[in-house]
Amino acid sequence: MNTIIRKSVLGVAGLAFAGGVFAGPATAQAVPSVESTPVAVVQADKPSVDKGKLIPHGVQGAQSHVDLSDEQVANVKAIIAATKKAGMDERAAVVSIATALQESKLENLGHLGDRNDHDSQGLFQQRPSSGWGTVEQITDPEYSTMAFLKGLKQVDGWQDMPLTKAAQTVQVSAYPDHYAQWEQQAADLVAEHWNS
Repeated sequence: MNTIIRKSVLGVAGLAFAGGVFAGPATAQAVPSVESTPVAVVQADKPSVDKGKLIPHGVQGAQSHVDLSDEQVANVKAIIAATKKAGMDERAAVVSIATALQESKLENLGHLGDRNDHDSQGLFQQRPSSGWGTVEQITDPEYSTMAFLKGLKQVDGWQDMPLTKAAQTVQVSAYPDHYAQWEQQAADLVAEHWNS
């Protein structure tokens, strides 16, 4: 019986020795640097957005699309952040972004002179003379989004309206149906950036 135990102990010791030889010394120099090895990061914990909430009525009409610059994407993120700050949901962000796409292509516009509708400025083309705020305020993406959302909150049943009707009720545009063409891109942008 001693022979069996001795063989077992020697076998375990031999495995430990062989494992140490093959694994190499456990020193800092033998371990490759994590910084020098590229690693793909996957955000598995990032919750997805319920796409059914983004376009509850389906898109209306032909859809438009523009490629966005870094500045325009930053404005998308500012609109989403302001929407969250206002305590509103993803659908409110879709309505806001679609409105800003129509009004300014998500560019924070200053006064455009004769090419401008009166004194309209900012992402939502809000007018100081109509009480939206000062020029400094309405050219601040957070402020202008909060002002738009304040107007949207005052629209009874906006959540159940087609996007273009909800946006038009706030904006009172000469082209009330033009907001609809941006619903798909706005929804895609919210889906991409809501949880980022």
